[in-house]
Amino acid sequence: MGHSLIAFIIVIGILVFIHEFGHFIVARLCGVGVDVFSLGFGPKLFKKKFGRTLYCICAIPLGGYVKMVGEEPGTTLEPEDKKLSFTHKSLSKKSLIVAAGPFFNFFLALFIFYLLYQFSGIHYGQPIVGKIMENSPAMAAGIKPQDVIKEINQNKIESFEDISKIISASNGEQLDVIIEREGRTIGVVLSPTLTPGKNVFGEDIEKYVIGIVGSGESFHKRLNPFQALGHSIKDTYGLVKLTIQSVGKMISGSISANNLGGPIMIAQMAGEQAKAGMVNFVWFIALLSVNLGIINLFPIPVLDGGHLLFFGIEALTGKTVSDRLREKLIQFGAAILVTLMVFVFYNDIMRYKETIISWFN
Repeated sequence: MGHSLIAFIIVIGILVFIHEFGHFIVARLCGVGVDVFSLGFGPKLFKKKFGRTLYCICAIPLGGYVKMVGEEPGTTLEPEDKKLSFTHKSLSKKSLIVAAGPFFNFFLALFIFYLLYQFSGIHYGQPIVGKIMENSPAMAAGIKPQDVIKEINQNKIESFEDISKIISASNGEQLDVIIEREGRTIGVVLSPTLTPGKNVFGEDIEKYVIGIVGSGESFHKRLNPFQALGHSIKDTYGLVKLTIQSVGKMISGSISANNLGGPIMIAQMAGEQAKAGMVNFVWFIALLSVNLGIINLFPIPVLDGGHLLFFGIEALTGKTVSDRLREKLIQFGAAILVTLMVFVFYNDIMRYKETIISWFN
């Protein structure tokens, strides 16, 4: 428990700091004063004032907040504070400040991936056949274990991942395959077949295969800064896309909402990833950072996306959302979040009830 708790606090602390720092730094760049920068909620464990801003670390590490001057519409301000007021800034500046939190989370993921690729490079599977499936196109074509696949349809093959991509995109069309066997080059012809399988969401799908499994051997490739950046952008975009698809499938019912997890699940996973090594741990932080960024962009009042929705309405109509309507929508949004929190805590308790019971024994 202690190991997981420490890992959880580190993960949440980093994610919350980056998110709130995004709001803070862009607010200051836009000329908005900040009264409070807080990591966590509840009783203050540490506080220190620098200039106008009170910096705090609080007891409950499940979030944080930046309290800006004039953040609430209708707030009475001293004349000298109006130039520092969030409400009195242009719509574009207010939107930038609100959007900065989620986008700093996306940037954190990209930065983590960049560092991993720049210093660790990337590992690919060798294009070596390890096993042939019975009654498969590969077996019918005479491919054997330890064959090295060199080309497919005149496309040079460098890794086993290259083979998978070409076969998946083949639509079952005939493939001309060049293999190397014991120093000899051999050409074979085969056509991928559709086979039942599962996608990343656990849904039943059909995919094209030729019936081979890699040998498990890999090779390491160093990346230059531009290659590392390219892979980082690709991975960050992939995580954003995957997360949005997951949410959509949960809403439609394609994926069970029981897969949702809360603080206990995050703590458990953080502890496991920390034990697995630093690379796994920081990759987990990147994954959660993308999730946090997307969740905060949901158009739900209370969240950053809700504020951006209000600004969008103001941009379209030329009028701010009335204080009464804003208050009602914020109450509605808060109710949604409380309901969601209760649900994920219930999921956590049911998923880890034996572990939780052991904590108190």
